[in-house]
Amino acid sequence: MLSMIKQQGAAADSRRGQALLLNISAGKGLQNVLKTNLGPRGTLKMLVGGGGDIKLTKDGKVLLHEMQIQHPTAALIARTATAQDDITGDGTTTNVITIGELLKQSERYLQENIHPRIIAEGFELAKDRCLAFLEEFKQTSQDTLDRELLISIAKTSLRTKLPADLADQLTEQVVDALLLIHRPEQPLDLFMVEIMTMQHRTDGHSSLVKGLVLDHGTRHPDMPKKLTNCFILTCNVSLEYEKTEVNANFLYKDHETRSRMIDGEHKLVAAKCRQIIELKNHVCDTPDKNFVVINQKGIDPICLDMLAKAGIMGLRRAKRRNMERLTLACGGTAMNSLEDLTPDCLGHADLVYEQTLGEEKYTFVEGVKNPFSCTILIKGPTKHQIEQIKDALRDGLRAVKNTIEDKCVVPGGGAFQIAAYADLMKFKETITGRTKLGIQAFADALLVVPKTLAQNSGFDPMDTIIKLQEEYAKGHIVGLDVESGEPMDPVSEGIFDQYSVLKQVYRSSPVIASQLLLIDEIIKAGKGMRGSSVPEGQE
Repeated sequence: MLSMIKQQGAAADSRRGQALLLNISAGKGLQNVLKTNLGPRGTLKMLVGGGGDIKLTKDGKVLLHEMQIQHPTAALIARTATAQDDITGDGTTTNVITIGELLKQSERYLQENIHPRIIAEGFELAKDRCLAFLEEFKQTSQDTLDRELLISIAKTSLRTKLPADLADQLTEQVVDALLLIHRPEQPLDLFMVEIMTMQHRTDGHSSLVKGLVLDHGTRHPDMPKKLTNCFILTCNVSLEYEKTEVNANFLYKDHETRSRMIDGEHKLVAAKCRQIIELKNHVCDTPDKNFVVINQKGIDPICLDMLAKAGIMGLRRAKRRNMERLTLACGGTAMNSLEDLTPDCLGHADLVYEQTLGEEKYTFVEGVKNPFSCTILIKGPTKHQIEQIKDALRDGLRAVKNTIEDKCVVPGGGAFQIAAYADLMKFKETITGRTKLGIQAFADALLVVPKTLAQNSGFDPMDTIIKLQEEYAKGHIVGLDVESGEPMDPVSEGIFDQYSVLKQVYRSSPVIASQLLLIDEIIKAGKGMRGSSVPEGQE
């Protein structure tokens, strides 16, 4: 690449041409890598790590994060696309292929000596018109908390990442999880949906647990492994002797002084433990009631033994995030001190049990009333399958979250792109001058999504586009049926895109494409660029 960068002596036009060629080829190259992934019938990519780790994925975000991209322009496009995923959770592949297509369409006009600034101005006008049309095209009449609509949204998202039968099974789990944690007038916190993985059985055994699954078990052999009708105490209290925060040395006169010191420490910890046992004896007044302690800090062997003798299941070193989830799922309050222990602090669950899988232990907390936190349990026979499902689930959850927050949906299957193309063609007639060439390039680039969907499904892209445009001209909203290659009504088929994803794609991709077109020279920077704008030695 650097051989193409002329440091001196070349004409300005020649340098600009080389920089443009470099940027356009990078955009097209990245587009060609990712375009085969688009849609439910896209192909997979295999990522092989340095240590021989294998990952199979169709997710654009995972690919761009894991791939080694050395080309600076391609890296810039990749960063833009992954920022899209960070904001909206989807649309990475669409973003990359749209930027690539904008650059490809611009190349035709650049070869006819149209200045890049003219095309960039056309892109800006077309972008504003496209986003205004999206506001008209979106559908706000549907209830975005309707379970059937959310299932359609999740299915559209998950089928682009996973095989159809597995995606359909996970769809209901994703929607039910989001509806469980949804609270009116409060933002959705996706951290309240725990995604737990178990390398066990097949991927068809994944399930939604309306409660919590903790990735550790009890640490005492005599503790009960299964309890019903449980009171649950969640606390962040140290039930073990703690070392001093500063380095300190204790000097003892004799052995008895040291023994008294150790006894004092044990008495302090045992007193805390007895407070918990007294509360258990107070609330568990009948044999059918049980007690569980889940502590964020440690529990020493003496306390574990005391809890086991009292018939209490004790778990230590729970994750901080799980403490939040527990109180939302089971009720009660997370206690930071044992001074104010009352029965009101306790949560409740119908069933708490431990499951051992190989060397791993899992604790299930189920049968909770009105949970605002839950767990999606992913099972699979191999590590790469579990990772693939986990990445897809994240996108499915974000898709449903976006729909609930947007309070609108957009018909999918390329329907928006076909409609926006027709609108931009009308808009182009109202513009005078060469700026309309940029609008034409933007409109042609919009069609890359339905074209790629058709190509990945094994159909001729041009034939498909003509059919869709003819059907749209009759006044119908049409998308592509990837099974038959014919036009279909995406609303009746339940295929929807997310408004926020499309808005972000068509807001960011023309900006990046315009910036790349306006680069007329690529210069290797010195060491002073990173971390400081002041060259070394001039501070």
